[in-house]
Amino acid sequence: MEFLKELFHINEKIVILTGGAGILAGEMATGFIKAGARVILLDINKENLDRRLKKLSELSNDVIGFQCNVLDEAKLKSVHQAILDRYNRIDILVNAAGGNMQGATVGIGQSIFDIEMEELKKVTELNLNGTVLPILIFGRTMADQKSGSIINISSMASYRAITRVAGYSAAKAAVENFTKWMAVEMALKFGSGIRVNAIAPGFLLTEQNRTLLTNADGSLTERGRTIINMTPFKRFGEPEELIGTVLWLASDASKFVSGAIIPIDGGFSVFSGV
Repeated sequence: MEFLKELFHINEKIVILTGGAGILAGEMATGFIKAGARVILLDINKENLDRRLKKLSELSNDVIGFQCNVLDEAKLKSVHQAILDRYNRIDILVNAAGGNMQGATVGIGQSIFDIEMEELKKVTELNLNGTVLPILIFGRTMADQKSGSIINISSMASYRAITRVAGYSAAKAAVENFTKWMAVEMALKFGSGIRVNAIAPGFLLTEQNRTLLTNADGSLTERGRTIINMTPFKRFGEPEELIGTVLWLASDASKFVSGAIIPIDGGFSVFSGV
């Protein structure tokens, strides 16, 4: 634990993670706590949030959470003020809220013309607007401070044309573009102390996608085999393998890095298959 505090220099930093009850944000929160940061989780699902907070409280007594929809501007502003009242600053924002929706995915035996437009709008709103709005609210404090690190979550779906996930792919591509745009905006108008970057996770094996990638006996599905064949590491990633890159982007160890999209994918994004 002391090693992480010394290496990444984020001891006592105030960290907000949206989508904080999720698998990926939960692993990142664990990494931040072990590095000495003070962690704040935001999530729409109170039951999952309470469960995550209980687990993290075993590592730290200085982790708190707020039930919050990242698309609810009034609620975000209320949470923002509560955080400032308690800590008087915000150092790091990780926008981990997001996800896919079945209606915005091309199902087996379907084509793009079967996509439900309303579901496509929901996916875009959640992943793009759900990233932009927290930045506009929490990022204002960073602008006032002239310091801060914002980390967004992209995906391999924005790097490559991943079949079926049409809406999610488009939304994450927009997140990448906004990350680069916001990096320039913040630096030019508020100084070099504020950085905006993103990570692009590859294919991580979690309970949410296990049945899509593996069969009941643990063998790979056809889609799972295709992914492994296109991944030089020849395995799926683990959620905890995001921690090191996120801590690096959050800390002064990367203080000359902004507007970058960092793949964490076992080489998937660079492999041509030959």
